[in-house]
Order: sequence, then structure tokens, then C-alpha cells
Amino acid sequence: MSAFFQKTRKKSYDLFSGYSHYVPGIMGTAGLILLLMAGFLMGNAVVMLFQMFFGNDAAMTYGYLLAYPVMFIPPMAYASFMSRRNELFDTGYALDSNNFGNVGGWLMAIMVSVATLAAGFLMDPISAVLPEMPENLEKVMENMVSDGPIWVSLLSVSVMAPIFEEWLCRGMILRGLLQRIHPVWAMVISSLCFALIHFNPWQGIPAFVLGMLFAYVYYKTGSIRLTMLMHCVNNTFAVITGQIDSLRDVDFLFQIMDRWQYISLLAASLIIIVLFVDIVWKNIPMKSPEGNIDVISAEDLAASGDRK
Repeated sequence: MSAFFQKTRKKSYDLFSGYSHYVPGIMGTAGLILLLMAGFLMGNAVVMLFQMFFGNDAAMTYGYLLAYPVMFIPPMAYASFMSRRNELFDTGYALDSNNFGNVGGWLMAIMVSVATLAAGFLMDPISAVLPEMPENLEKVMENMVSDGPIWVSLLSVSVMAPIFEEWLCRGMILRGLLQRIHPVWAMVISSLCFALIHFNPWQGIPAFVLGMLFAYVYYKTGSIRLTMLMHCVNNTFAVITGQIDSLRDVDFLFQIMDRWQYISLLAASLIIIVLFVDIVWKNIPMKSPEGNIDVISAEDLAASGDRK
């Protein structure tokens, strides 16, 4: 397996430089999703083996933590292989860039965190009109964010999920599609993929809306670190509220607010999102219609290898 994570001229075991020369289109995107499905089966097999040796309770507590990185082995291995194959001949596009314009990195980090929370609040009435979540799925969700040890929840939901899912949905799929199709369609398709990998509509519908916000930030900044931060903020908020006893049985915000408080919160959240989109649009100029993603030519890569 280690051979898949070696590049021709330099090591490429990280989430950024090791995949820059694989730029998937529509078919490549479908292939990555299929490989993730294969990884999902591999992850389930790992959990079943763990359950055989350590019991059902341990599998329920630690299964997600074990299965999640396994899921991403097939798409990551394939993408690394394809990038190594292409790197000496094709132009690459960096998974992570720092194009913050007049905003600045730290201010941008604060702004995207606030915008993510605002978008999450706006999802509350949408989630409220969905059918009731099946009991078995609700149990899985509770185990992920509230019933298990908090360190397990934070590591799996707040760390691993943002890293791996952003690598796939923004770093690989959106970055690739931006070079091949209209940016709006690239954002929509990558967000649909983000919704799909959550495997259920109760998570998938909010994931699509949040995915569009993440995609907009990636399109304007090229920064996968920012979208990882946004993903982390959203998931960590869910973990923290799930650990508060008085909020464990609260499904929607209107259950703990009066009507005008709830309306005011939603209105404020909408204003925050509109202001955020407007500020980012006006203060971060576009380098290219394909997005503010740094280009890595084969000559640049060769020169970097020679300097080493």
C-alpha cells in the first residue's frame, strides 16, 4: 500500500500535494464515489471483526472511529496513483491555496465559522418538515455525538469527517469539476456528492445546503483548510450540544425558543449569510473563471524536485 503514496520525484503522503495532478471530471467523480462505496463495505467488515472479538457494545462505541478511515483507502489510493502517473506531463491544481484577497486568513477563518453556524440554524425549519428519523438511524446518530465517550465523538465527527470528506468533496471532486464544467454546476454536483455520502436524507439535505456554502468558499479562496474548519465547526457544535443533558431531547430550535426569538434567529442567520457572500465576492478577486486554485505545472514540479 505504501507504494501508492510515493510520487515519482517526491513523497506525497499528505492530503494536499499528493493528489494535485489528478483532476477528475464527471466520470472520475463517479469512480471516486464507487470506490468510496467499496471502502464502506471494507469499513463494515472491519467493524464486524471488531464486534466478534470485543462485543457489540465496543463495536457501537468505536466502530465508526475504526471504519471511517478505512472507507477512504480505495479512493485515496486510486487518486494518489493517478496523480503520480500524470504529474510529469499534466498541469496540476493545488488542493489547498491561500487566496484571501483583502480579507486576510484569520478574519476569513472567523467569518466562515460564523457563516457556518448561521447556515446550520437556517437548516432547522427544513429538518423539521422531514419525516421522523427511523429509530435505528437515530440510535446511530446519538451514539456518534452524545452517548459514547466525548473524545471518540470529537475525533471521529469533528476531526476525521472534516478531513476526509473535504478531501473528497471539495479537494478532489469540486477542484476537478471546476476545471471542466461551469462553476455553478461544479458546486451543485460536488454538493450532491457530499449529500450522497451521508447515506440518508436527514443528514443529506442539510449537507447539500452546507456543501454549497463550502463550495462557494473553496471556489473563491482555493483553501481546503477553510472548508475543513467550516465542517469542523458545524460538527463540533452538534457534538457539544449533544453532550448537554438539557438539550439531549431537543430536536429543533423552536422547541426551546418562543416564536419571535426563533424568527429573529433565522432572520439574523439569513442576513449573516448574505453579508458573508457579498463581502467575500467583493473583496476576493478571481484569478480565473475556474476558481482561485493555484496552478502547478509539470515544469514547476520538476524544478521543485531538482532543488531538493
